Amino acid sequence: MTSSNLDRVFICQRAPLLRTLLKMVKNASIAEELVQETYIRVARSQRDQPIEYLEPFLFQTGRNLALDHLRRERMQSRTMLDDVPHEVVEAVPAPASSSEDSLHAVRLLQRLGTAVEQLSERQQRIFILSRLHGKGAAQIADELGVSASTVQKELKLIMAICITLIERLSPPE
Repeated sequence: MTSSNLDRVFICQRAPLLRTLLKMVKNASIAEELVQETYIRVARSQRDQPIEYLEPFLFQTGRNLALDHLRRERMQSRTMLDDVPHEVVEAVPAPASSSEDSLHAVRLLQRLGTAVEQLSERQQRIFILSRLHGKGAAQIADELGVSASTVQKELKLIMAICITLIERLSPPE
């Protein structure tokens, strides 16, 4: 297959491919980016080895990219919210929340920041690498030169400190 064959197939199948990816990722701009990435990946593959059935290959590549995107998104959201107490998540004000809710959320974040500042330098680094950068225990352990077990223990301690703080700040029901 030549590049012109790929161009012809891509132009004919672009709209159906975009619809397929949009159904998967439910975001038009991300679907559009995935369509473009699909073309690039298929063109690279075609340079390395001729592709006999270009149309199915195009769609399968697009679906794989969409699935990879969804997996990354799911991992990122899980990483950011794992072990975060439910009360903290609920305390983040919605756009239409009252000023009282906003004030409570600001106080909660300030106190959480204060709690993090009271952690050791290594604990702060572990917290930031884990919760803000989404790194796993093994990655953090490699970066800090400690065992993954140590990182996991520190994370449990850090989360226990945060949970205790949240419980102290929560108004009695």
